[in-house]
Amino acid sequence: MKYIKDFKEGDRVFDIYLCKHKQSSVTKNGKPYESVTLQDKTGTIDAKVWEPNNPGIGEYDALDYIEVYGDVTNFQGALQVSVKRIRVCRQGEYDPADYLPVSSKNIEGMYQELLGIIQSIKNSDLRKLLESFFVRDEAFIKIFCGSSAAKTVHHGFVGGLLEHTLSVTKLCDYYCTAYPILKRDLLLCAAMCHDIGKTREISAFPVNDYTDEGQLLGHIVIGSQMVADKAAQINDFPHDLLIQVQHCILAHHGKYEYGSPKIPAIIEALALNYADDTDAKMETFKEILESNQDHGGWLGYNRLFESNLRASKI
Repeated sequence: MKYIKDFKEGDRVFDIYLCKHKQSSVTKNGKPYESVTLQDKTGTIDAKVWEPNNPGIGEYDALDYIEVYGDVTNFQGALQVSVKRIRVCRQGEYDPADYLPVSSKNIEGMYQELLGIIQSIKNSDLRKLLESFFVRDEAFIKIFCGSSAAKTVHHGFVGGLLEHTLSVTKLCDYYCTAYPILKRDLLLCAAMCHDIGKTREISAFPVNDYTDEGQLLGHIVIGSQMVADKAAQINDFPHDLLIQVQHCILAHHGKYEYGSPKIPAIIEALALNYADDTDAKMETFKEILESNQDHGGWLGYNRLFESNLRASKI
C-alpha cells in the first residue's frame, strides 16, 4: 500500500485507509460535502468528499476501513485528498497493523527495561507499589503497553505511553546522579507512575480519544487516585510516603495554567516536572522534523514552541 507519509501533491490514491473521523458540512453556497480524516500507521491526512451523493461514494462511517480513490491536492500549504469514490472493506481485505501508528522501539524490550529499573528500587514499599501495577496487574500492563501518551501532541502511537514513561524515568535516574540530594526511589517511582492515569483518560486504538472519565477528571487526578488505591492494598504503606508520590503526580505539569493541580513543593516533584517537559517537547520537535523531511526550509510558526521552526544544518 502507499503510506500517507509518502503522499505528494498530484498523486493518485487508490488504496485502503482507516476512516478516523467523518463530519458532514456545507459550503458557503449551501452545497453538502464531507470532511474525512484518513489514517494509516504513518500518520493522518485530511480528505474531502465534495460530492457525497455521487453513486461512487458508498455508505461508510468513522472507524470503517475504506477503499479510497482520489487525488492528492495542496490546500493552504497542507496536503489533502479529494475523494472521488469510497467503498467499505470487509475483514480480511486489510491488516489492522498497517493502520495504527506504533512506536519505532521494541515494546517488549522497553517493558523489560522498565521492570529492571523497578528491581533497582531499594525502598520495599515503593517497590511493592510499582510491582502492583507493572508486574502483577496483567490487565493494566496490557493497556499500559498498548496506549499512547497523548491524543495528538507527542507519543501519540501504540507503545507511546510506555516509551514516554521509560524516557522520563531514565532522565530522572540521570538527575539523581547529577544531583545527589534527590531521593532516587521516590523520584523514579513517581516517574513510572506519573502518567498511568492516561490508561483511563484516553481510549484504546483505533479510537485514541478522550473518555468521559478523562474529560471530567483528567489523567493527573486519575493517576493520583490509582496510586492511592494500590497503596491501600499494601499492608502498612506509609501515609507520608504515599502523599509525596501523589504530590509528584499532581505537580508534574508544573504550573496551574498547564493543568497541574499543584505546584512542585518538593525537589523530586520539580525534577519530575522538568523530565516530563523535556521528553514531551523533544519528542514533539522530533515528530515535526520527521513529518517535514522534504520541506527543506523554515517550517512556520509553532504555537507550542512559540517560534518559527526549522531543521538544523551542519
